Amino acid sequence: MRRILIIDDEDDIREVAALSLESVAGWQISTADCDAILMDVMMPAMDGPTAFKEMQKLPEIAHIPVILLTAKVQGVDQRRFAGLGVAAVLFKPFDPLSLSEEIATALGWS
Repeated sequence: MRRILIIDDEDDIREVAALSLESVAGWQISTADCDAILMDVMMPAMDGPTAFKEMQKLPEIAHIPVILLTAKVQGVDQRRFAGLGVAAVLFKPFDPLSLSEEIATALGWS
C-alpha cells in the first residue's frame, strides 16, 4: 500500500486530498515514514519551496519525492518550481477522482 504525507495549511484541502487518496486509490495517508509528500506551495510560516529546500538537508527524508500542490499556474512560477528538483507540480483546484492517478503518473507508480 502506498503512503502519502500531505502538507497544506488549509484544513479543507487536506481533508479532500486525504479522502480522495484513501477512497479512490486505497492509499494510506501518513505524517511520517512515507513514499511521497504532497505539499502546498503557499503556507503561512514557511512556503512549500522553502520547506522542500530544508527537507533536502536532512538525509533521513531527502530521498522522499515531493510533489508541490499550487494554484499558481503562471509560467514563471512553473519554471521556478521545476528548477527546485521536486518530483512534480500539480495544480489547484484538483479533481479528487483523478488526484491519485496524477500522483502515480508523476512518480512512475503502476
